Amino acid sequence: MLEIKNLHASVEDKEILKGVNLSIGPGEVHAIMGPNGAGKSTLSAVLTGRPGYVVTEGSATYKGQDLLAMSPEERAWAGLFLSFQYPIEIPGVSITAFMKAAVNAKRKAAGLPEMKTSDFLKLMKEKMAFVKMKPELMKREMNVGFSGGEKKRNEIFQMAMLDPVLSILDETDSGLDVDALKIVADGVNALRSPEKSAIIITHYHKLLEYVQPDVVHVLKDGHIVCSGGRELIDAIESKGFEQF
Repeated sequence: MLEIKNLHASVEDKEILKGVNLSIGPGEVHAIMGPNGAGKSTLSAVLTGRPGYVVTEGSATYKGQDLLAMSPEERAWAGLFLSFQYPIEIPGVSITAFMKAAVNAKRKAAGLPEMKTSDFLKLMKEKMAFVKMKPELMKREMNVGFSGGEKKRNEIFQMAMLDPVLSILDETDSGLDVDALKIVADGVNALRSPEKSAIIITHYHKLLEYVQPDVVHVLKDGHIVCSGGRELIDAIESKGFEQF
């Protein structure tokens, strides 16, 4: 599904990614762990096409397409989703209006008609119940006045609504209590299927106790220095990242 080869990327003329190689197949969940400044968030930004990140070498192929040649909108329409580490507030835009625009834009790109309002609201209520969001939040402005946990829960709600093919969770577990962490994990697990994949970027092992990744990677100094299974998570917990 995703094939990254020798990916180099810079921000403000500073090289952050220094030759990342990564292959993710359909149905696989990969965890990427690493210390601060390793390039984890830069990798997610490059994959989703965030402005300001310049690819200087290498390639990224998604479902046979040149991912780096696609606009951010085209990547989203093709099934990529990014859950932000720090979700932004959008004053004046309700969650309902935001999600309706996002869902219908994706449907239009797929050649489908807009979803009927009644069907959309039914779907929205179902997904809000799934992530245990209060129904009254439907009318609230996007993330405005939300607690950190509510913002992260809203990210998983968006993921459930958009039903992506490849989800990228960029430290979505940061600052969450145990209950919110379980909701994030439930959302990821519920979307697991033979056709859908996920990248979980995290510093910590706790989320990975609830979401069992197929492969664990250690990203350090701009490239993946080690890949393996559950034993890597245990090694990081006991000795940190300096061992790699």
